[in-house]
Amino acid sequence: MGFGDLKSAAGLQVLNDFLADRSYIEGYVPSQADIAVFEAIAVPPPADLFHALRWYNHIKSYEKQKASLPGVKKALGKYGPADVEDTTGAATDSKDDDDIDLFGSDDEEESEEAKKLREERLAQYESKKSKKPAVVAKSSILLDVKPWDDETDMAKLEECVRSIQVDGLVWGSSKLVPVGYGIKKLQIQCVVEDDKVGTDMLEERITAFEDYVQSMDVAAFNKI
Repeated sequence: MGFGDLKSAAGLQVLNDFLADRSYIEGYVPSQADIAVFEAIAVPPPADLFHALRWYNHIKSYEKQKASLPGVKKALGKYGPADVEDTTGAATDSKDDDDIDLFGSDDEEESEEAKKLREERLAQYESKKSKKPAVVAKSSILLDVKPWDDETDMAKLEECVRSIQVDGLVWGSSKLVPVGYGIKKLQIQCVVEDDKVGTDMLEERITAFEDYVQSMDVAAFNKI
């Protein structure tokens, strides 16, 4: 398993593809898996790798809380696609003659022709990146919100949940679903912008209504 070399453009592309249908490296909340991969990246992903950049900016916001995130940090090669070998930090003895490093070291000698080609490629890349419209990554989430007992005012519970209004969050349809012993849970749909709203934030805000809410679970999570 792995992402290849996360300090290279190819490695970041693998990471971007991996995050195309995921919000996090593992699970539905930020964890030590995200911190391990985040710390292995030398620079923020470019704008055209919008899945990786969205994830990078989101995990960066947890910098002060990273030690308290759940999970145990494992070797970098334990994360990522099964068919990609982790090579981040590995020394390479040779490079493909056809592979031109757009961000090569200034200490390396290069011919005028190679230097000119590198600058042209870099200019083309910057031009293409500037013309590409930004894509907002969104997810559709189905939440199960459970009350304390059958005497909980479910209308008030739903009112509390819908009172949570933040940028990047839109509430959708809802229904009450029986769970037994006369108790019903609130099942409610919402659409979120991934780089603005996470399931951990939703859980924290919803369970804050402790007079009505016992717990919150993610019933379904789908990228849009």
